[in-house]
Amino acid sequence: MTGTSGGRRVTSGDVAREAGVSRATVSYVLNDTPHQKIAEETRRRVLDAAARLGYAPSASARALRRGRSDIVLGLLPDWPIQHVLGRLIQQLTKAFAEHELTFLVHSSAPPARPLREIWKAMTPAAVLALAEFPEAEAEAMRAAGIEVVMAAHGSVRGEPRPPLVFEEPIGAAQARHLVGSHRRLGYAYPDLPTLDVLAQPRLDGVRKVCAELGLPQPDVRTVPLDPDDAAEAVKAWLAADPAVTGICAFNDDVALAVLAALQSLGLRAPQDLAVIGVDDIPGAALAQPPLTTIVRDTATLARGLARRVVDALDGKQDPPDPIQDPLRVHVRESA
Repeated sequence: MTGTSGGRRVTSGDVAREAGVSRATVSYVLNDTPHQKIAEETRRRVLDAAARLGYAPSASARALRRGRSDIVLGLLPDWPIQHVLGRLIQQLTKAFAEHELTFLVHSSAPPARPLREIWKAMTPAAVLALAEFPEAEAEAMRAAGIEVVMAAHGSVRGEPRPPLVFEEPIGAAQARHLVGSHRRLGYAYPDLPTLDVLAQPRLDGVRKVCAELGLPQPDVRTVPLDPDDAAEAVKAWLAADPAVTGICAFNDDVALAVLAALQSLGLRAPQDLAVIGVDDIPGAALAQPPLTTIVRDTATLARGLARRVVDALDGKQDPPDPIQDPLRVHVRESA
């Protein structure tokens, strides 16, 4: 069977009849209730019966036993779900599972269902948004009994709290890597407005390092993921006075577009323009030349985010501290 009996859902009563025990015994065995003396042969009979019938406890029943749902709803903005974001989602799933929580993801990319329909349908214990979202939505969630509403980047609007994950140190690390050899930097900005919540603080990090060292502010150009369009930005950087010689790119994809543009113009990195990216995607090592990039520890980010949600559910931490995100530069030939 696959969880139904005569077209209906299998219940603990079905398991009890199949095993020849009481429903209380089934509950004790399947919930591994402590301080209950259940004979091993009886325990095995209950587990075998549950397996034969395809019994799975309902989410509402688990929530009733625990006093809350075991679901954490992850809200993704309309971002491309590529290598790094996919890896973070996998690691968040694992990190929450270690706390016996289920991480479910909802993307706002069109034509997604309205967010309110999603959380009303499942009533999660917590909501973790990767970008900020309206405070009115957060208030509605809390009023409906959702215990924790957090935003990893930015904050829930209306809350004067720092983000849980800082992006500014990434731009600062890029700039510090380049300023030893380059006195004028450029910033390759993504052409997706939904990425502003990440791109703007990274750019701020580059600006702060330039200001600290008395260098000109970075020359910011939007770089589409197209070699011909990216070539226009490269030409503008090289034509600047003084010329830009080092580029901090929003991420590796944008950096690869800059490298492709250089190649299309008959130029080379780092001789004509040094380039540094972010994320160390698999294609970074395969680029020509191989791409220097900032590496984030996404496993640390995932564990930190899960820990802060769990602490908030347990009432241990308010407000949660930002996550210390270790960064390192993977030096290759592009910068």
